[in-house]
Amino acid sequence: MEAAVIYAREYGDLRVPFTFRVPAADDQEAEGEGWPASLAGFPLGQWTVDCRRFYARGDMDEDRVAQLEKLGMIWSQFDVAWEEGLTAARGWAAENGHLLAPLDATYQGAAVGIWLKNARAAARKATENERRRAESLPVQSSAGALSTERREQLEEIDASWCPSWPVTWQRAFHLVRMHLDAGQALPTEAGDVVRQGEDLGRWVQSVRYGWDQLTAVQQWMCEQVLGIEPASEGEKPKRRTQADKWNAHLTAARQFFEREGHLKVPRKHVETVLSQDGRENQYRLGAWVNNQRSRAAALTPERVEQLSKVGMRWS
Repeated sequence: MEAAVIYAREYGDLRVPFTFRVPAADDQEAEGEGWPASLAGFPLGQWTVDCRRFYARGDMDEDRVAQLEKLGMIWSQFDVAWEEGLTAARGWAAENGHLLAPLDATYQGAAVGIWLKNARAAARKATENERRRAESLPVQSSAGALSTERREQLEEIDASWCPSWPVTWQRAFHLVRMHLDAGQALPTEAGDVVRQGEDLGRWVQSVRYGWDQLTAVQQWMCEQVLGIEPASEGEKPKRRTQADKWNAHLTAARQFFEREGHLKVPRKHVETVLSQDGRENQYRLGAWVNNQRSRAAALTPERVEQLSKVGMRWS
């Protein structure tokens, strides 16, 4: 208990690593933390694990339970993992302004993105179980479902941490709102504003062009909170037909032939073609040429002739 008291005073809890031993008195760390020489080498991590085991078996008296809980003891290893993940989530949110972390997000070495993905899956299971109970349907198991208490802990950090739609959409929405709250104009073109790796202008465009695919709630959020309006039919980009795509690749093939003098394109080659407005369009020309060669029998005579003129080898 003496070692536990010193550890809790220093770290604020009893989440002691299993391998932790009290440092020797002549250790530099020992001096700063006030470890007495009499405790040097004591396996506090192992002792903490033993306490959890005794508690789970019911072999620990109430007085000792109370003493340990006063020091911040967490009795379940699953609870320890949750508290560690929650601490990392709070830290990540404090740095980024939200709890919509991408899957690869980390905080001080903790995999926050994966932890949040698992928490969302648990929250959705809990929601589905609630729905089935409300409809008097059987619920197979509550194992793995997020408790109300834990969901509330995450909602205190960010109420939108577990949206009904993709997290990537909600993250971009939040970043646009932060951008507007900072007094900046709504980005409307791809590349205008990039924050935390998200192209906000491209996202706004996708929202305006795909308005009908949004839920009513998403539409309300975009219109009332961000001031985004759906694009008119005249604004929406025309959908490219298969013929348009074929002609665009043929243009890339002609460009390659004029530059190289042949159409022996490496399979992984990507050809960049400048459009009339100066935009760069990239085409996976190598894969396309190989695909046309393999389906030569299905091509029209006109297309076969067009490719032959730019050096196509059919066998």
